[in-house]
Amino acid sequence: MKFNYQARSKKGEVQIGMVEASSREAAILLLQKNNLFVTFLERAETKPFYAKKIKIFEKVSKKDIVNFSRQLSLMFKSKIPLIQSLHSIADQIKNPAFREKILMISQEVEGGTRFSQALSVHPKLFSSFYVSMIKAGESSGTLSESLTYLADHLEREYYLASKIQGAMIYPALIVVVVVVVLVMMMFFVIPNMTKVLTESGQELPMLTKVVIGLSDFTRSWGWLAFLLLGGAFAALLRYGKTIEGKKTKDKFFLHIPFIGSFLRMTYISRFAENLSTLISGGIPIVQSLEITAEIVGNYVYQQIVFEIKEEVTRGESISKVMMRHPNEFPAILNQMVAVGEKTGTLDQSLMSVVEFYRKEVERAVDNLLSVLEPVMVVFLGGIVAGLMGAVLMPMYKMSGI
Repeated sequence: MKFNYQARSKKGEVQIGMVEASSREAAILLLQKNNLFVTFLERAETKPFYAKKIKIFEKVSKKDIVNFSRQLSLMFKSKIPLIQSLHSIADQIKNPAFREKILMISQEVEGGTRFSQALSVHPKLFSSFYVSMIKAGESSGTLSESLTYLADHLEREYYLASKIQGAMIYPALIVVVVVVVLVMMMFFVIPNMTKVLTESGQELPMLTKVVIGLSDFTRSWGWLAFLLLGGAFAALLRYGKTIEGKKTKDKFFLHIPFIGSFLRMTYISRFAENLSTLISGGIPIVQSLEITAEIVGNYVYQQIVFEIKEEVTRGESISKVMMRHPNEFPAILNQMVAVGEKTGTLDQSLMSVVEFYRKEVERAVDNLLSVLEPVMVVFLGGIVAGLMGAVLMPMYKMSGI
């Protein structure tokens, strides 16, 4: 029989894996012989393919992490013990994958592992920023406040991401409608119209000739164009996952009009907020910069933050390094950081910048929403009007109107 296990070594390191043994007791003995202290053990049952869980439906969303942090913070304020709080939250979670992770974390904590260390075993759920904030809360005795801040921080990011995704629904719907209209016209309307116009023998307008040519090409070679576009898209996605591809993609998006300025504001706000929070949590500046670099979300900004970290290690100030990159960090941010470094209030200075850029990002999203809808309506109307014109103009000539 096979058993899934989670155990700790003599050094306190957590190990997760699978062991094969004749019984549960034999599995425990086998792990103990390898100097492992078992904290979790269950039989790995083999299931038929139709009974296996589909992982895509068990994905843990940001909203799940937000709710977990908020509930845990409230329970801490109510003086409920950590292990009991984790079990209570796990009982309320509907996502089986997330519930399993929470129970594993509670077992680790019950076995003597620090909460932050138990969270670090699941980096896909809890980022290095999250774990560092929990670690700072544990050290200072303000774990409840750390959880409350994390819930607020994640909620703001979730709200902004949801707002942007919601803004993309309408354009996506317009694109789908345009594609459906084009396919219907190219495969059904235009071919029938071509027969009628050919029999009439009249000279066709240039627009009508272009539309007929596109229809013939689509019906004859549309499958090939679809395959080529699909292959190119897949190749771009694969290239975008490489280091060089990510670097190129991140640089490209930063230079797109409007989108580039919006992304810069987002990354600056994320950089300043995360760095401010980590510093105020008592985490050393070099470690704070390293964590911030990992979660800033853009390769260009990540490399700059790594450069700042290296220079700070040598004794240079953050503001002087940021001034070397005026396109990525505006003058107002550099000045605020310089003042914060001189007065010893860097975390407060950074948070003041965060409030400014947070409002700017929200204003940019609202402006995008107000402009996007009429632009997409005009876009769809133009395509439909062009197709209808190509069809109706020769029809009017034939009828003598």
